[in-house]
Amino acid sequence: MITLYHCAGARSFRPLWALEELGLAYKLEMLPFPPRFLQPDYLSINPLGTIPLLLDGAVRMTESVAILQYLADKYGPTPLAVANHEAGFADYLNFLHFGEATLTFPQTIYFRYAMLEAPEKRQPVVAENYARWFKKRMVGIEAQLAKHDWLAADRFTCADISVGFALQFAHFLKLDDEFSERVQAYAARLRKRPAFMRARNAERPAAASVPTA
Repeated sequence: MITLYHCAGARSFRPLWALEELGLAYKLEMLPFPPRFLQPDYLSINPLGTIPLLLDGAVRMTESVAILQYLADKYGPTPLAVANHEAGFADYLNFLHFGEATLTFPQTIYFRYAMLEAPEKRQPVVAENYARWFKKRMVGIEAQLAKHDWLAADRFTCADISVGFALQFAHFLKLDDEFSERVQAYAARLRKRPAFMRARNAERPAAASVPTA
């Protein structure tokens, strides 16, 4: 049985969504955010104190995008992955990692210094700089969607899950105010996927039972 440690709304939603897309059985372990402070015993399981943590037999993984690749490759064949002989292979790898390295990274800095820290520790200038960084990087998504409905191989793939999470996080952070109609329509298509909705439904009742500080 695959076990996924997850915080509601966090980047661990990527593997949760992928598990639902693949139709795999899994156990969902919900944690308060940030778990390293609010559930210290989690450090005995994952010394990093971060989420996600995916356990699959002897496999232990903590990087959300790497987990997407692992699940698609191990439990495929699946259209969620793009093979190296397909025309969209380079786009697949590029946008798979773009979602985390280019989009989610500045979002997390903004989240910390605009919302997560205590008011006296917030850094409005830093937060605004990283908000602008994120918005400027959206040009890469805009350019690809001007040519295709999906980011790689003209079908929904793990690259869309990776970037799709960043778009949902942007909505939560209210950083989506400058999204074009094309990007908004793409985000709406992602939210309508049955597996996305199942993943959201899976985390809601579990999250409600998680104690907070």
